[in-house]
Amino acid sequence: MKRFFRLYKIEQKLFFRSGDVFVFHLCMPVVVLLLIGFIAGGKSAGDSGMNYLQSAFASITSVGICCSAFMSIPIVLVDYRDKKILKHFYCSPCSPARIMLTDVICSAVMAMLSAALVGAVAFLILGYRMEGSLPAFIGAWFLTLISMFSIGLLVASICKTARSMSVATTVLYFPMLLFSGATIPYELFPKGMQLVADVMPLGMGIRLMKAASMGTAVEAVLPQLLILILIAVGCSFVAVKTFRWE
Repeated sequence: MKRFFRLYKIEQKLFFRSGDVFVFHLCMPVVVLLLIGFIAGGKSAGDSGMNYLQSAFASITSVGICCSAFMSIPIVLVDYRDKKILKHFYCSPCSPARIMLTDVICSAVMAMLSAALVGAVAFLILGYRMEGSLPAFIGAWFLTLISMFSIGLLVASICKTARSMSVATTVLYFPMLLFSGATIPYELFPKGMQLVADVMPLGMGIRLMKAASMGTAVEAVLPQLLILILIAVGCSFVAVKTFRWE
């Protein structure tokens, strides 16, 4: 355990030193939330039964998940494979499995910091108050995180080079960030784009979190709940079966 925590401490320091992590995990979600809150926070968000602040809070807490799952996890693991770092660790007391676990934990910590910062800004500055259940919201958030991280691990497993990983993460990251309702309010989308957001895994997670934050009955989002569980189990299984150290 001592070796693991030493490795985790080093990896977490590398995360905090990354300018991209600071901008995309911490700064961008807060800026988007403040813009939506100050411009249209109290206005009704279509026929959703929410105002734009309520909608934005649930969705923007997923931005850190999106950044961690589709940028941090694949980039670190594929870069280590590409540079033969995993191959060198494979025969050492510090196994590649520890590298994978520390990368996942570091990414989860950044996603949690992002969500906590968004929550603090929404509560203290914008006056947001959750109508639903906080434990249910936290549960929905963690299910979304696990599902998205499983997809990120799958990308890290099947991509053998940094170039292929860059293409895969770009194809996943930007559509998820822009068209799932994570940054641009879902209620502003035309019907066609709403259908696209509805079938995106991150969009399903956002819908689940919105339902939890508003106290909606679980039956209304049961399909999304089951699909996210299937994604988490299926992608994790395939990622483990296809992972290569070099």
